[in-house]
Amino acid sequence: MYSLSNVEFILLQIIAESKQASGYQINKLIEQRGYREWANIGTTSIYNGLQKLKDKGLIRSEQSGHKSGKGPLPSTFVMLEDGMHTLRKEVIISLTTSRERDNRFDLGLAALPFIGINEAVEALQTRQNFLEESLRNIAQKYESQGGCRLPLHVRALFLHPMSLIENEKIFVANLINELIGELEGQVHED
Repeated sequence: MYSLSNVEFILLQIIAESKQASGYQINKLIEQRGYREWANIGTTSIYNGLQKLKDKGLIRSEQSGHKSGKGPLPSTFVMLEDGMHTLRKEVIISLTTSRERDNRFDLGLAALPFIGINEAVEALQTRQNFLEESLRNIAQKYESQGGCRLPLHVRALFLHPMSLIENEKIFVANLINELIGELEGQVHED
């Protein structure tokens, strides 16, 4: 489903946001934003991911003219047109299809600035439908197996994901409303 790993997705976002960034700068941003904790991204993963993005033709590296200390000139990474296209596609996919409490959805939220508000609203509305269908499927299985007559530990296996999905639906609905508010605010400013 995804053409990029989570690490590659994060790296593309950072390069798109920074316009041009060295591996060191990328590593610092990952640390500052806390990606390391919840996206399982270490320094080695960063450099491997950058190489994979280069190999896929999504970014390119350039020699930086600035050097401090000994060693080779540091490289900076810049986004290519295919990279931006892939990033936008991945944002839409991650916003529409990720499971509840999926890091990929969080990464899609972090990349909202790279798609338009209308695209974001449409993707999140698709997510609402996806969540509603997931909730319906779990509820049907729950009822078909006995519902509230099931033993507590079995009920909990159904009720926990149903609760998470309900809360996710509320979050997404609120986010959609905020995005629509921003869109309406832009219209009034014009």
